Amino acid sequence: MHFDQRTQRALRDVGLGTDDLRAASEAVVEAVRADATALEEFFDSNDTVYSDMSMAHSSSEYPEHTVEYADITTHGGEMRGWLRFDTWGVYVEDGRLLDDGSVELSLGPTIDDRVRFAATRETIR
Repeated sequence: MHFDQRTQRALRDVGLGTDDLRAASEAVVEAVRADATALEEFFDSNDTVYSDMSMAHSSSEYPEHTVEYADITTHGGEMRGWLRFDTWGVYVEDGRLLDDGSVELSLGPTIDDRVRFAATRETIR
């Protein structure tokens, strides 16, 4: 089951039974899987993306990145993977799609930050 024991206990305390917990857990897993697929599709459909990442070697407020690929996998309710640009790559986790068509990911050790990506600079501004 996706929920840890404390969460399961709290959900039972508010009246959810085992079948309800199982259904909620399955819904979380499916939502994470759908988001991972949508994130990969975002990067697959955009050869170039722009971000709000602060980069020492970029003079642009919203740097441009040439996308090679995104490989995002899921395990239960967790999402993680690798995002490869033309000259560098980064570990990613916990992404989400935003209402304006952009996406937000937590980037790993070299960046250690939440970063927003969009198909246009105007979307980020």
